[in-house]
Amino acid sequence: MTDPSPLDPASLDPSSRDQLEDEQAHLQTQLTELDHTEVETTFDENFADSGQVAAEQGENRALASQLRDQLDDVERALTKLDDGSYGSCEVCSKPIEPARLEAMPATRFCIEHAE
Repeated sequence: MTDPSPLDPASLDPSSRDQLEDEQAHLQTQLTELDHTEVETTFDENFADSGQVAAEQGENRALASQLRDQLDDVERALTKLDDGSYGSCEVCSKPIEPARLEAMPATRFCIEHAE
């Protein structure tokens, strides 16, 4: 069996960039809203529900971290679109299946090397 040929940029769905840019904007909006929520959530140290507020703040920080990771993946994919390396697995350099890219435009790995 031969290795698949390199991904031809002309064969990429032109909506990939649009999807990635839409996702980038969506993630940035979510992070901004989460940051505003974090700033507005203050509490009196002696208040009985301060533990709950602290727990909510911890959850917000965890969510913000996940959103930042997703945003990093989207921005990495946009950079790869620009430099011509989009659609190649970061482990084996083989082309990622178009159906996988369509479902997960920011994916970095082929199905074989997906986590």
